[in-house]
Amino acid sequence: MKARLTYIPIEMADKFDDFIILKSEEVLDAVRARSRDYKTLSLLKLLYQLRGNPMTFSNLYTCSKIRMKRSFLNYLRFCVDYDFIRREHVGQYAIYSLTERGRTMLDLFIHKSN
Repeated sequence: MKARLTYIPIEMADKFDDFIILKSEEVLDAVRARSRDYKTLSLLKLLYQLRGNPMTFSNLYTCSKIRMKRSFLNYLRFCVDYDFIRREHVGQYAIYSLTERGRTMLDLFIHKSN
């Protein structure tokens, strides 16, 4: 599996360090890093951002640090199709929230230090 460069929100970098090969510089509020499993990490980026509050599409895109919009849309569609994320239309906005299934998926990967 080829290691890929990605940007990870600073608050996520310590919780998902199993996926990170090498941490590099900090850029704004993200860490530039080489990752082991890019696809799983990108999926977790989406789920992690929704753990607290529902978000609009724009906020979720910005906070997830998935830089390619097409990739973001593919991961978002995957999460909605597999019921990790729920989409609700409120007026002209789409609001995304984490489902119980998505929370379970996220909890499986979070490192809990005792």
